[in-house]
Amino acid sequence: MTKLTTLSYGGTAAIVTGMGLVVAFDTGATTKATLISSLLVVAIADNLADSLAIHVYQESENLDSKTAFRSTVANYVARLVVAGSFAILALVLPARMLVPVVLAWGMALLCAITYLVARARGVAPGSEVLKHLAVAIVVIVVSKGIGTWILARLSP
Repeated sequence: MTKLTTLSYGGTAAIVTGMGLVVAFDTGATTKATLISSLLVVAIADNLADSLAIHVYQESENLDSKTAFRSTVANYVARLVVAGSFAILALVLPARMLVPVVLAWGMALLCAITYLVARARGVAPGSEVLKHLAVAIVVIVVSKGIGTWILARLSP
């Protein structure tokens, strides 16, 4: 369960953040280079910061050092792979296709992780998937609103 726990945390964070960034940057004022750069910052730098925070938290909980280290590495790799997949999609897809493909990819990944976690917990996956998708949709809507608001306020 430890592997699923660390992979689900890192993967879920990267999925929701990646979808939010792509949707927020879809306002038309952002270049592909800016979006890809932002996704890579999330994949590498923000990921390192979060992984360090998780590691320090685990140490504060007196988790075995080797277990904490493995958990930190697993979280980092999960987030790197997922966030990297969004950056690759942004690199290879035309702008008009990016948002629908990223949302489909992100929602599919979120459903898969949620399903695995629900099964491991012995709870009904359907209701868990719906709850997690609802939260992701809120993040996406808020991200789009922020992108639109910033564009309206800062455009010449």
